[in-house]
Amino acid sequence: MSTEKTYTTFWDFYPYYLTEHARPLNRALHFVGTSLVIACLVLVIVKQSPGYLLLAPLCGYGFAWVGHFILEKNRPATFKYPLFSLGSDFVMFYHMLTMQIDKKVDEAHQTIGVQNKWK
Repeated sequence: MSTEKTYTTFWDFYPYYLTEHARPLNRALHFVGTSLVIACLVLVIVKQSPGYLLLAPLCGYGFAWVGHFILEKNRPATFKYPLFSLGSDFVMFYHMLTMQIDKKVDEAHQTIGVQNKWK
């Protein structure tokens, strides 16, 4: 029997997501990947070339998975919660743009009840 928590709402999941992105370098890699995904989507519209859609997941997952497998040494939540993880990438991106991310990560660790080992 598994004792792992199951998340059924996005806003319950997001604090967990942030605890899995505790290392600032991992978040920076996600930021770069999400920025490139947005750039690919803009290029699809501007250049009217759907081929850029193929690059979007490579950019997003490529940077993110380096951050997880090499830096955080954890399994990306996208394997179990693909839609919540995708949404969380963009919410985290927004929190990084608005300089709220450190506060949000601290709050997430308190909510989940784990210590931030990168602080």
